[in-house]
Formats: sequence, C-alpha cells, structure tokens
Amino acid sequence: MESKISIVLPTSNLCNLLVLVFFCFAACPSLGRLSFNFYATSCPAAELMVSNTVRAASSNDPTIPGKLLRLLFHDCFVEGCDASVLLQGNGTERSDPANTSLGGFSVIDSAKRVLEIFCPGTVSCADIIALAARDAVAIAGGPAFQIPSGRKDGRISNSANVRPNIVDTSFTMDEMIKLFNSKGLSLDDLVTLSGAHTIGLAHCSAFSDRFQQDSKGKLRLVDTSLDITYAKELIRKCPAGGSSTSNTVSNDPETSFAFDSQYYGNLLAHKGLFQSDSILLEDGRTRKQVEEFANNEERFFRSWGESFLKLTTIEVKTDNEGEIRQSCSFTN
Repeated sequence: MESKISIVLPTSNLCNLLVLVFFCFAACPSLGRLSFNFYATSCPAAELMVSNTVRAASSNDPTIPGKLLRLLFHDCFVEGCDASVLLQGNGTERSDPANTSLGGFSVIDSAKRVLEIFCPGTVSCADIIALAARDAVAIAGGPAFQIPSGRKDGRISNSANVRPNIVDTSFTMDEMIKLFNSKGLSLDDLVTLSGAHTIGLAHCSAFSDRFQQDSKGKLRLVDTSLDITYAKELIRKCPAGGSSTSNTVSNDPETSFAFDSQYYGNLLAHKGLFQSDSILLEDGRTRKQVEEFANNEERFFRSWGESFLKLTTIEVKTDNEGEIRQSCSFTN
C-alpha cells in the first residue's frame, strides 16, 4: 500500500511531520529510539550549522552532494548508521579497498568542528552524516524533509564487515534483494534508493565488467543491454581498459549534478552505468517502478523521502550503545 507522505509540498510542516511519523512507526523499527528536533534544547542551531557547512562546500565543489550521499550508504549498510565508516586506523572500514574512493569526510569534519565550538559533546558524527546527506540531496535540487536524530557513534569499525554488507555493481537482482532485506529495506526501497545514482561519480573500475579488451588492448562491449552510443562514450572516457582507479565518469550522463528522476529515464534508454542499475529495467519485479519514476518525478521524490528515512534508521545506536565522539575520526 502506498504511504501518503508529503515531501516538499506547500502544506504545513507540522502536518508533514505527523504523517511522516505515522508512516515510520510502521516502517522504521528504530524510529522510536530517535526523535524529530532532537537537538531543539541542547543545540537549537545544530541542523542549520550542518546545512550551512554542506551548502558552502557544495558551492565550491559540485561533486560534494554525491560524495555525502554515498558516504551515508556505506556507513548505514555496515554496522548501522553509527559513523563507523569515519574511524581511521589499520583494519577499519575506511581502510577497506571498497571504501578508499569515498569522499566528503572533510565536510563532516568541518561541521563537527563548528558544532563542538557552539555545542561541545552534544551532536554525534552519526547524526551529522545523516543530516548532511539529507541536506546534500535538497541542495542538489531534490526533496527537503525532516529526519529524526539521536544516533550515537559506534566504537567498532572492522574492514572485514564491509564487503558482505555493501552492494557490488555486478550483483544480481536476487543478491541485491537479499542484502536490502537484511537491512529492513523492501524491493520498493531498493529501486528508490538506487536513484541516488542520479548524482555522483564512478571510477571506471566499477563498470569495467561490462567491457572486454581485445588483442590490441581496445575495449569492446560485452554487455549488450547497454546503449551502444553510450558504451562508446564510456570507452572514450576510460581508455585504460576500464579499470583505471583515477578516471571517473558521471553516474548520470544527462544531469550530472542535479538530484532528479533522470536516472530512471536513463535506465529506459539503456544508459544505466552499472550492471546493478540496468538490471532494474530488465527484471519484471522492478521495471514498472522504474517506468513510473521516469515519468513522475514527484512520485519519486515522495518515495525517496520514505525510503531515505528507513535507510537512516538502520541499526541505530542510542543511549549507552555508543558515544558522542569529540573527533569523528577516532573514538573517545
């Protein structure tokens, strides 16, 4: 049943919050441990400080929103939304090869420094990541909405936990469904949250499995589900056999830095960058939702608000389960 949640519509913010809370008590099992306006008394300007930091960084570097959104996914899917991905050191999540291309750390650190000046020991790094990703989407043209806060920072970060808990771009639909379900996310959430690829960049190595080198070292298309013209453009941008760790391309070749529904239009045009993107169109379980989002951006935005809320409440830590770090890079 479709939830009736208003996202970025000209209605009362209070009404939107009430409807959102009603939805989440049914769909977000961790919401009861968090609350809206959590810092209203302890740090009233907390969300504004985070938003201003993200906005300033994004104005200087348009790739920041995509980096912050990816950072949230890699945090929440491993150990839950507890900022474990921010911890530095040997053997931490951040040291795993799957996370070495993550970005946006400096933005989180900047927001944390400001918050520690005005509200020392109050705002968790886990909340900063969630709020920054939420704001990044809005700054890039996507929907704006409230999310609850109150997450504590985790004390454990283990690189061995990364690979079993994040989506590989070569995953089959069944593999993606299994992983999303293990996080309390549905098939609808999978299609909706894949829309994060409407912004951001990808390294050539992330989709090199769709091409093959011939005897002369040139690439040729082996994944026939990909539009041939688009494939040739990717080959041009990835001259080193598609496995370069430095070359990058836009996830969305049409509106690279705008959070919109173009991603789904790209799928219909067979221009999904990753195999895990293209399969959303090919699989009968998800094709209808792809077509709906491609033709109805408002419907995508509404669904995004719901799924994003569920994403940011995965296995949250509260009370004595975690801490509020003084530095996001190290435990206290």
